[in-house]
Amino acid sequence: MPARAAATAAGVGSASMKKSKPEPVPVMDYRQYRRARRLVHECCNYDGGNCIALDDGEECVCVQSISYSLLCRWFRAAVLPLDRELETALFHRLDAKRCAVCGALFTPGSNRAKYCPECAGRMKRIKAAQRKRKQRAKCHALGAENPL
Repeated sequence: MPARAAATAAGVGSASMKKSKPEPVPVMDYRQYRRARRLVHECCNYDGGNCIALDDGEECVCVQSISYSLLCRWFRAAVLPLDRELETALFHRLDAKRCAVCGALFTPGSNRAKYCPECAGRMKRIKAAQRKRKQRAKCHALGAENPL
């Protein structure tokens, strides 16, 4: 009993002992694998096909460069965000939408999102210009009806 009391006092009670389910490891198709393989070369731990982080005296091949699964946590956290479309395709499959302009996959910030972040600013400017053109066309003071 005293050991259990000490454990609960330290915050190691039965409620905190429950482990959450590990998230499933995303599996890539061939095209996604090729894109990830190109990204592996951007990793700071990649050295000529070997992983510096896994090196414990003898060379260890980079597991991310040979696997169709996302196994490397460093790759997930630091390298994969460089390719937003691939990250969305692998981690946000249910939430992903296609951009109405370029067709790229993106994770929307709201249910009204229609464009990826790259196209959103451009489309905002285009729509504002169209709206102002329409507003100016309705203005009678600038129309052709009042020639001087």
